[in-house]
Amino acid sequence: MKKKKSSEKKRHVVAWANKAEWDQVLEYLYSKDCALQRFALQRVSAWRGRYANSTPVAVDCTADLVRCQVLDRSGQLDADDLVLLYGAGLVRFVNLITQRQQGKTARPLRRLAGHLNIPEWVVDLRHAVTHRKLPNLEWCRKGCTVVLEWLQQAYWSRQLGGGPNEDWESESDGENEEAGLKCQEDELIARQEEMEAYMNARELLISFEKEQYQAFGGHPEDKEKNLWPAPFADMSWLLGEIKQFALQSSNWLIDVLLEDGFLIPTLEQLETLGCGDGTADLATEPRLPQAFLRFWLPLLKVLNSPLFIHLLLEKLFVELKLLSEEQTAHRAFYISAWISEIIVCNSNKFEYHYETEGRKRARMKDRVFVNRLQLRWQQLLSACLGAPCVSTPHLLQLILDDMEHPLPLETRQRLLQLCSIYTQSADSEPGAPQQRKQPLYTLESLHEKLKHSRRLGHQWRSAAEAERSESFRENKWADVQAEKAKLLRGSPWQVCTDKVLWKNYPLGKVPGQSDDPSRLMLENYSTMTVFDQPVEVVSNTPHNAPGSSAAGRTADGLLWNPSDVNKLKSGLQLF
Repeated sequence: MKKKKSSEKKRHVVAWANKAEWDQVLEYLYSKDCALQRFALQRVSAWRGRYANSTPVAVDCTADLVRCQVLDRSGQLDADDLVLLYGAGLVRFVNLITQRQQGKTARPLRRLAGHLNIPEWVVDLRHAVTHRKLPNLEWCRKGCTVVLEWLQQAYWSRQLGGGPNEDWESESDGENEEAGLKCQEDELIARQEEMEAYMNARELLISFEKEQYQAFGGHPEDKEKNLWPAPFADMSWLLGEIKQFALQSSNWLIDVLLEDGFLIPTLEQLETLGCGDGTADLATEPRLPQAFLRFWLPLLKVLNSPLFIHLLLEKLFVELKLLSEEQTAHRAFYISAWISEIIVCNSNKFEYHYETEGRKRARMKDRVFVNRLQLRWQQLLSACLGAPCVSTPHLLQLILDDMEHPLPLETRQRLLQLCSIYTQSADSEPGAPQQRKQPLYTLESLHEKLKHSRRLGHQWRSAAEAERSESFRENKWADVQAEKAKLLRGSPWQVCTDKVLWKNYPLGKVPGQSDDPSRLMLENYSTMTVFDQPVEVVSNTPHNAPGSSAAGRTADGLLWNPSDVNKLKSGLQLF
């Protein structure tokens, strides 16, 4: 009978006139043209009037989000109004789509959205709009786009395949009821198992603490004694039980360990163990008190498998990220201290090569594990950068120093600089070791450093260019001088290579020359009278010499007569 009922096709009354109208509205809703989208929104408004209160949820959500996009593109609203508008549409989508999945017992929206293949960050965006600080406009736009794509695939495309009268939201009523009841039963069983695992983990850890307090010779305050169950008689048997439990429910065991009163001690527990609260003094480089570390060493040495250590580190960073918003100094200090302790235990750069065997055993005695583990360094690096706090620079330095494949030195320095800017670690002590190793960087100091480096680079380039220009001129001058010397080779003249300002000397005078005219006389010379000068007799060539005719001079064979020579001597002037 049930099979026949489920095989029958269920018919519904729809608000659109025919399939052509439905296809047109779908095409216009997902169009990039605002005019077409407005027309489609008007048709959906008409459908709502016909449907009254039974409009399909997917149609409602699609229309709301498309209206957000149309108003966004119009440019009439500012960013804050758009964030509120997008936020309302996304909240309605998550609430309405997951509402049908809720049973009598409320279930987390993330789990319900996961069953419908809705991205988890969309649910986080809904939580941010509802309970936290409003997200920025870009995230709202991205969420709207992703949700519209999801609606197109999950609702509109299925309608195209099965016809317009196929209801996406309704299956057979009997099948829905049976599936809902089965889902509720499964959830109830799962919650019971989770509660039992949580209580078992808590009882085991409380029993371990009771045994340890007896071993340390002290107990918590008397008013809390009634909260402690009867301790197990044998510690080794108790540790075996915890180890066996960790193999089955390590997640629950770690969740209980990270609660206050266990790996995060209370002030009463610290007083019982004789440990002071040094969170203020060691905030930048947190370290566990020696007594508190030894208190938990027997348990952690039993649970030091690689899988458990990986999971513990992951959950520690998750807790640290949650605490970055709440600013709980005490809890953040001890979570950071446990992360630091695990990374230091895994490090191979703190070995003492010249210590004795006895000292080495004593040092290894206080470590959670001795053999090095292959940690997921990239995942740890991302988790550390995603959980900023006052101790993040210290944890980041430990991770960068201990990575199997270290990052380049410049990348590590930049990560540390950005980390110091983001965490604003100027409140720590000026004389702390971390401050001496890592200076404080701010946005203004980085801008000033960039300007200084650019100025130095410009000066260096200017000096280099001037030096190259001077060198080029010197080389060119040397080439010119060499060319001149080559031309004067074999001549009594030579090129002066000294740098002399010749404009200060008249023509015919050289530097260092005396004004005495006798300096112009040669050391070796021979005298010759005018009458003894050889004369070349050239016929038919007139010579116009002052004081005589050409015929007389040619006949006598003389170039100059005595009167001409006297005139030349009287007209000669020295400098």
